[in-house]
Amino acid sequence: MSTVAPLAPAELTTTAQESVARRAAFGSDLSILSEIYQPDVNLSVWNREIDPALKVEAEALIGSDPSFQKSLGMRADEAPAALQNFFPKQNYDALRADIAWLIDAFSYLFDLREVGLRLAVLDKAMCPKFHVDKVPCRLITTYTGVATEWLPHDRVNRRFLGPNSPSILSSQPGICESGDIEILETGAVALLKGESWEGNEGCGLVHRSPSIAEGRKRLLLTIDFGS
Repeated sequence: MSTVAPLAPAELTTTAQESVARRAAFGSDLSILSEIYQPDVNLSVWNREIDPALKVEAEALIGSDPSFQKSLGMRADEAPAALQNFFPKQNYDALRADIAWLIDAFSYLFDLREVGLRLAVLDKAMCPKFHVDKVPCRLITTYTGVATEWLPHDRVNRRFLGPNSPSILSSQPGICESGDIEILETGAVALLKGESWEGNEGCGLVHRSPSIAEGRKRLLLTIDFGS
């Protein structure tokens, strides 16, 4: 596996003199994920070409268990073993391998001993309001179905976050213009810098779950720093 070298913890910080401007970084190579260490980046996205086998297995999982949701904490170096019994059946080899691979990349990039993951079949918006995550950084990927919506930093009125944020079914008064809403590609691997990343307070990526058409579903994976 091609991996991204971890950077020193000191490089997570930013100074008070630096601009609060934030940007998103996109690329077709895994190495783009390391851009999350740049002080002015709050989203880095690897627009990978997803293996067709992953989509086939994702659709099969949705078909066999439309309410599947599972969370698991583990040592990063024990991910392959921990995932052996993760699925209800043993015929999800491509998904299992990809999740283990992403755990390896995520833990290597941030020099983590433990990670937490969640895989869920969703038929409605899990987090329908625009919000920021109170975490250092979160990896997300949507294996099938519509993917996560997000807002460019310079287009957000953060006074409308939290309880005053508009729901997914409403118009977008206050927080942004409707034309400002961006959406990730299905299969893309994204790192979302949160509010707990030192130096990123008040600049966490603003995002929300997308609306899902009736009768459709999505399969979402998130990976977080472990305890």
